[in-house]
Amino acid sequence: MKNINEQLLVNETLFFVGNGYVGIRGNYEEGYPDGFDTIRGTYINGFYEIVDVTYGESAYGFPTTAQKMVNIIDAQGLDIYINNEKFSMFEGQVLNEKRFLDINKGIYTREVKWQSPKGNTIKIRFDRLTSFEVLELALVNITVESVDFEGELKIISTVNGDVENYTNSNDPRVASSHGKLLKVNKIKTRDSIAQLTCLTKRSNLEVCCSVDYSVVMETSYDAGSYSATLTRDMKIGSTILLTKFIAYTDSIRHKNLMLDGYKIIKNATKLGCEYFINIQKAYLDEFWNYSKVAITGKPQIDEALNYSVYQLLASAGRDPHSNICAKGLSGEGYEGHYFWDTEVYMLPFFILTNPKIAKNLLKFRYETLEFAKDRALEMGHVQGAKVPWRTISGTECSGYFPAGSAQYHINADVAFSYIQYYLLHDDIEFMKEIGFEVLLETGRIWMDMGCFTKDNAFMIHSVTGPDEYTAIVNNNYYTNAMAKYHLEWIVKIAKRIMSEEKSIYVAIMKRLNSDNDELERIAKAAEHMYFEFDKELGIYMQDDSFKTKPTWDFANTPKDNYPLLLHYHPLTIYRHKVLKQADTILAMILLDNVDIDIFEKSYDYYEPLTTHDSSLSPCAYSMAASRINRSDVAYSFFDKTIRLDLDNLHHNTRDGLHIANAGGAYMAVVYGFGGLRIKEDGIHLNPSMPDELSGISFNINKKENLIKVRLWERITITSETKTIIWIYENKYEIDGTLEVEYGTKD
Repeated sequence: MKNINEQLLVNETLFFVGNGYVGIRGNYEEGYPDGFDTIRGTYINGFYEIVDVTYGESAYGFPTTAQKMVNIIDAQGLDIYINNEKFSMFEGQVLNEKRFLDINKGIYTREVKWQSPKGNTIKIRFDRLTSFEVLELALVNITVESVDFEGELKIISTVNGDVENYTNSNDPRVASSHGKLLKVNKIKTRDSIAQLTCLTKRSNLEVCCSVDYSVVMETSYDAGSYSATLTRDMKIGSTILLTKFIAYTDSIRHKNLMLDGYKIIKNATKLGCEYFINIQKAYLDEFWNYSKVAITGKPQIDEALNYSVYQLLASAGRDPHSNICAKGLSGEGYEGHYFWDTEVYMLPFFILTNPKIAKNLLKFRYETLEFAKDRALEMGHVQGAKVPWRTISGTECSGYFPAGSAQYHINADVAFSYIQYYLLHDDIEFMKEIGFEVLLETGRIWMDMGCFTKDNAFMIHSVTGPDEYTAIVNNNYYTNAMAKYHLEWIVKIAKRIMSEEKSIYVAIMKRLNSDNDELERIAKAAEHMYFEFDKELGIYMQDDSFKTKPTWDFANTPKDNYPLLLHYHPLTIYRHKVLKQADTILAMILLDNVDIDIFEKSYDYYEPLTTHDSSLSPCAYSMAASRINRSDVAYSFFDKTIRLDLDNLHHNTRDGLHIANAGGAYMAVVYGFGGLRIKEDGIHLNPSMPDELSGISFNINKKENLIKVRLWERITITSETKTIIWIYENKYEIDGTLEVEYGTKD
């Protein structure tokens, strides 16, 4: 029974539907029997409650409050009765069941053939979608067909405002408190449209759920919920179809959320279900035109990879109020917070395929920049902006600073994503409008916290890199390398703006209280950035002290003791030479900044020390193995990446999808096997195809120019307009189709 329940929880995650604004878990509409665990959830991206952060011992600058994503009004409920026998997957006999998410149509479907305890047989089909056309809108279609049943069919639809968030006191990745976050505020009916609103207690945010149906229903209310009933007489072979139209509006985006919800539902019922099914398909046809990744001869891998791609679309915020939660909109893991995951593992997909969504995600960091500047002051900096390690509204939510606020590299990660967008799309107007300001304010932190030694080296002390098993160190390689890139590009962008329109440059610099002297200091820090290089090993060290630590005793660590963070005190881990995930190697992948011999030696040194306890690790090492042409190893890591949630490899898919891992799966193919990098002189490709795959293909949307990359028997590039591509460091100008042999290098 426990295993059945666990798989049901996993399926709730895998079959979630979302559109970047609202996400609905794939719960059974009719619910589970008593004794079964469920995480029944619906979430709005960026909708949060304020909760207290408690400490045994606090200190100056520790966040006292945090934001938490709220499980909002539950409108999934649909109970079916035949002659007063309630349909349940746990009573009677399930003769057949099929569940699937059609990523080409954007519809989740559950089909059941069920025989009641008294022997009556019906077929039920649920179809569910969250609209990409009207983001506030969700639809549930229910079809009931009689096989051998005659009598009364009753369908009861519910909308419940008395909901709670999921808590788990045994897992730090899931909230251990703060379950009840909403209170019912209003219930009313206008025409046939029922509306229920709820209010958070402290953030004072309001959400409204508006519901109507394709047929007339009998309605009733109680203190915290609404129900509507449809009753019909059934004959053998007869079918009943009901559509439930649901609109979620919130006070972040809507000034009059009840009126707006009413209008959305009124228009939706007028247009009808078929309209939204068709428009959903049209939207996805356009999406897949740019975003499809094809894996030749491996249908299961192809399906899993494009499932990941689809979940990126379903999770990405569509406005400056939202970003991408660590678990997307599929669950409550990490409390709905946004991390560095967006910039490093998820934005690359959108930058390459969907610049409109990419710009929205980038704008989130600009819209919350004032909070980041306040946080910098709180942490003792005299200038700049400190991007929060985890947040929803823009303020820091991380209560554990060694693996939270100390990860200053998030500033450079944000800058990196802006630079990558700029390099591919040459959108200098976007950089003038907001991008340069984000780069400069986040870059000022390096100038404030870094220092020059008497030997003129620029050092950055007391930080934590992506490897959270090594905390509060000096000159973390990833941090310093990414900061160097960040600072260099502040100067480059400033120079371009000045060269194109000096008056605009002067206005921007005045507004940001900057001048040429500051740019000179920034350029000097970038030029003299310090890196600890070990001549004996021939590699850059992860930090100044890493080599001196004893190696973790991997041989005598039980398999059940991974991830280490759940079984050992942090200080025990910090004292050892052990990595949670790629750190130095990740910087070398993103920046392509070292010779191949150093990269290979670094891989051989750091990978054996890595536990891969983070879901972000296998994809990074897959890309790294591809870089040094170890295609069999690259494919092995890719296989772990692509199956992570589908096979519940980390045993916590129940809490939501690992959305950054979905982005990592895409990167393992495009950046790994395809060897793609976006550089100052154009798009670079250095393919390294594993023997397990006969071919792959992916697309690049460069300023609305569709570039098709096909890696089969030969490398084939097709471009709609003239563009420059570097293949194995050879420069090609493509206007049409180009074919190149693998490994060709002049």
